[in-house]
Amino acid sequence: MSASAHTDWNPGAYARFRGLRLRPALDLLKAVPSLPSGGVVDLGCGNGAVGQALATLGRPVIGVDSSDKMLEEARKTETYAELLKTDIAGWVPAGAPALIFSNAALQWLPDHSHLLPRLAGLLAPGGTLAIQVPHQNNAPSHRVWRSLMDEHFPGRVDWQAGPSVMLPAEYFHLLSPLGAFDMWETDYYQVLAAEKDAHPVRKFTESTYARPLLDRLAPSEADRLIAFYETVMEKAYPRGGDGQVLFPMRRLFLLLTRPASA
Repeated sequence: MSASAHTDWNPGAYARFRGLRLRPALDLLKAVPSLPSGGVVDLGCGNGAVGQALATLGRPVIGVDSSDKMLEEARKTETYAELLKTDIAGWVPAGAPALIFSNAALQWLPDHSHLLPRLAGLLAPGGTLAIQVPHQNNAPSHRVWRSLMDEHFPGRVDWQAGPSVMLPAEYFHLLSPLGAFDMWETDYYQVLAAEKDAHPVRKFTESTYARPLLDRLAPSEADRLIAFYETVMEKAYPRGGDGQVLFPMRRLFLLLTRPASA
């Protein structure tokens, strides 16, 4: 899936689950060590959900994103010293930042083996690269979208050309030579509220992971895919009597701090 081929983000759909999506970012921020002089970059800032938390570091926060609609929402938070519209894969800062923070954004970009060392090289000495990405592709919530797409609409998505998350061991061998490196995974057991006309997991995933898939389908085709997906979700994530669903969501955290001096 090519990120450049996607239509623009829907901030309203994304923001419905703001609290669930924000918790991993706050956990990552707590793990950031003392920082050298320099600013903070919210790379892939989206609607600015993390901006207020990053501002507590007492430094200017620059938001970077490629979505006009998301940047409009981020501007409303009034927490950013600057907001830049650019492809985050090719972004270069005006000055070396103390912290590059990316919350659930880099999974949309391919070629992490080149992207992440490049980002680390942009940091000030002693600066930190802090990344959180969903690590959910093998769970039914994500795997079923892919399998149904391949079954009913083969050839619509070139999976090999799209973004992905590498194996933890690959990140370790890639990043640990560059500085002090830490990595961990957390399963967040999220309670998704009942939905009147949809399975809660479908509503959660269609605003992010499934969005570029549905964008490639005609409305009638999208309706068919959603109907198939809902049938499987009822078995994979059964609803309680009140319609709520317990939904485990795995996140992968990467924390790299450059040496303070060569």
